[in-house]
Amino acid sequence: MNKAAPVLLLVTVGLTPLSLNAQRPTEPTLPPPSITEYRPESTLVVPANEVPRAKFPVVDFHGHPGNLTSLETVERVVAAMDELNVQVMVQAIPSSGTRLTRQIDAVRASGYSERFVFFASLDLENVGPGSGARIASQLREDVRNGAVGVGEIQKSFGLTTRKADGSRLQLDDPELDVVWETAGQLGIPVFIHSGDPPEFFEPLDYENERWLEMALFPNRQFNDLSRFPSFDELMAERDRLIAGHPNTTWVLAHMGWHTQDLGRLGEIFDRHPNVHAEVGAVLYDLGRQPRFAREFFTKYSDRILFGKDSFRPEEYPYYWRVFETADEYFDYYRDYHAFWKLYGMDLPEDVLRRVYYGNALRIIPRISTLGFLDN
Repeated sequence: MNKAAPVLLLVTVGLTPLSLNAQRPTEPTLPPPSITEYRPESTLVVPANEVPRAKFPVVDFHGHPGNLTSLETVERVVAAMDELNVQVMVQAIPSSGTRLTRQIDAVRASGYSERFVFFASLDLENVGPGSGARIASQLREDVRNGAVGVGEIQKSFGLTTRKADGSRLQLDDPELDVVWETAGQLGIPVFIHSGDPPEFFEPLDYENERWLEMALFPNRQFNDLSRFPSFDELMAERDRLIAGHPNTTWVLAHMGWHTQDLGRLGEIFDRHPNVHAEVGAVLYDLGRQPRFAREFFTKYSDRILFGKDSFRPEEYPYYWRVFETADEYFDYYRDYHAFWKLYGMDLPEDVLRRVYYGNALRIIPRISTLGFLDN
């Protein structure tokens, strides 16, 4: 004989059930603070591991140490690099011709020539017929004088730079093909900053998570389509540029501004084995997705380079902590970039070595290996 199925009875005693549609009050009972006033202090108590010095020597692929034209400046920068374990810095401040050679000569005279390498900038103003050949010729001269790469090509290229006829200079303008081919022939990387965070191209409303930064810095608002291309239009130009020059080594500054969508950057890596990316000024995104970012860095460990962007020595340890530890819920160094906390990615040592210096040594063979051989 089959037993009857059990019946589950729910009995509430002395409780008034809440509506499934119950919501919190729509307005606080006290005057709310402004977005700049609300700075809650976390009460979370978790292990904290400060990392003042990188575990392995580092090549800063995105260095902006100021013009290195005096012994005093060079020694000040080297002293900070020594504290951080930054062995080599790429001078990525736009420099060409005399401005470039003056710095190269000053660094050589200082005795620290193994600590710096220099990239050459490109004059992209008023491009017209014949400009590409002129720019390529200057690049060859700069390389003869000691430059080991191109860049940082500024974000104005594609956004605001105008051609001789007044039209916007697009990233994939065919007049510049000879420049990119020349870089490929010379065996030097092209370090390009295209656009800015995608949020800067979106409406400035209360759903935009970069609202405060855009409100503080109006020149970072690129959401006027009558003046600027859309983010996707600009990225499409960049992707066509890369596809058209498979023999040139490309390095996308700021991870191509795809850290909020690493899968999109992964697709670029998969399509183009000659493309790399550096991590300058995007730690706020990497540190809020530590597990996925760790998987991404591990998968593409031969394509990612360390870079800091602005030279503020006190900010570098935030990178070391995100990359080297499994710490939870700690501050980012620039609050208007992000309202959230950071988490450590706890990268494996072999990944750290590639990101910190291995990939840079591979794509810039003229970097001195002193300081890296025992690591």
